[in-house]
Amino acid sequence: MKTEPDANTVTHPEGQGQYPASRPVGVETVPASSSWTKAEPAPLMEAVIDKANMARAYRKVVANKGAPGADGMTVHQLADHLKQHWPTLRERLLAGEYHPSPTRAVEIPKPKGGTRQLGIPTVTDRLIQQALLQVLTPIFDPGFSESSYGYRPKRSAQQAVSAMKAHVGAGHRWVVDLDLEAFFDRVNHDLLMARVARRVRDKRMLRLIRRYLEAGMFQHGLTAPRRQGTPQGGPLSPLLANILLDDVDKELERRGHRFCRYADDMQIYVRSRRAGERVMASLSDFLESSLRLKVNRAKSAVDRPWHRGYLGYTLTRHKLPRLTLAKASLQRLMQRVREILRRGRGRHIRRAIDELTPVLRGWASYFALVDVKRPLEALDQWMRRRLRCVIWRQWKRPATRRRKLRALGLDTYRAWKSAGNGRGAWWNAGASHMNQALPRKWFDQLGLISVLDTVRRLTRSS
Repeated sequence: MKTEPDANTVTHPEGQGQYPASRPVGVETVPASSSWTKAEPAPLMEAVIDKANMARAYRKVVANKGAPGADGMTVHQLADHLKQHWPTLRERLLAGEYHPSPTRAVEIPKPKGGTRQLGIPTVTDRLIQQALLQVLTPIFDPGFSESSYGYRPKRSAQQAVSAMKAHVGAGHRWVVDLDLEAFFDRVNHDLLMARVARRVRDKRMLRLIRRYLEAGMFQHGLTAPRRQGTPQGGPLSPLLANILLDDVDKELERRGHRFCRYADDMQIYVRSRRAGERVMASLSDFLESSLRLKVNRAKSAVDRPWHRGYLGYTLTRHKLPRLTLAKASLQRLMQRVREILRRGRGRHIRRAIDELTPVLRGWASYFALVDVKRPLEALDQWMRRRLRCVIWRQWKRPATRRRKLRALGLDTYRAWKSAGNGRGAWWNAGASHMNQALPRKWFDQLGLISVLDTVRRLTRSS
């Protein structure tokens, strides 16, 4: 069982023991003559700007790439910028005088429709946030719930899905599916900072975190102030979300509930509808009164698990449930494939397949846990039909189609009859003459991966 750090000790961010209360944070950690700033030395901010920590943060930010912030600086320009400005930036951080730049507002589509607004920090602020994250994670993460899976080291959405399957298989065949309305936009700064201050006593770090929370949003040439919420898009936001929602986890553990939480996606598993309705009412009240978060009543529900998807998966209703794809997951991939192939109508089919390959491989890797393979087989067949449809359109005229079909092995009469049948591209893509001319083996040779085979291979290797 994990133990909480003693109230009179402070855990070192790199896991190197604890400082006793007789040596308070902020006293005698760095000689006063080491800096000309008016900083009050303390271990955490020194750990943030430590050379090794900053180098690790720099590598992470560069590897993640990402769009420029409000200042237009790219990750490729960061090294030159730091060579010139790092000494001043370092002293401002140590003195508690650094003020972040506003984030750049960007809207992205939501999987279920609508848009989500992100706040993209400048590259410099992403670097500082990443350095903060690397110091704060070892302090907070060990105390988080075992049922929390989102944005944590050595934890994943797939582990949350496996836990969901185990809870339902153990007889908890009703789910309380809670949706928090605009969670990242509604986080109360004072409540969040009070929870951060439980473990962090370096006032410079606390001020810096609050400044990141309050950094304005730059949009349409104007900067709008931020009075609540933690902007999605920066490295620090997921950890701050987990810190706030850890109170919910602890409350659910205190009540003895089985649950899974991935960031703000939360499900609680119970044995009856009546128990689920009680949990829904009491937990909604806890979230709204204690954390000032709003439950979206329209999207939340007490229902059977096989009627509610979770993280792209859903369950069958068998006594021993099996994982299968949520319909929305399949539809999103199919829409993505359509978009890629729509762009590829005027180019060689091999280039379209090359663009599809990483999308399909990543999707198959995420959904490698599915037990029901039939939808994957149907997906592979649909994908090949879409490609045949593109090829049929590219051939355009009956004479070209006849020549191509002959070259692909059809006899003269069948090629002539098929080329002039007057049917549409989608019908021809599923007809026997195109299946014979362009069989699965032909697509395999071009490098088209099979989602079903990829999932099976990943399942065997795990």
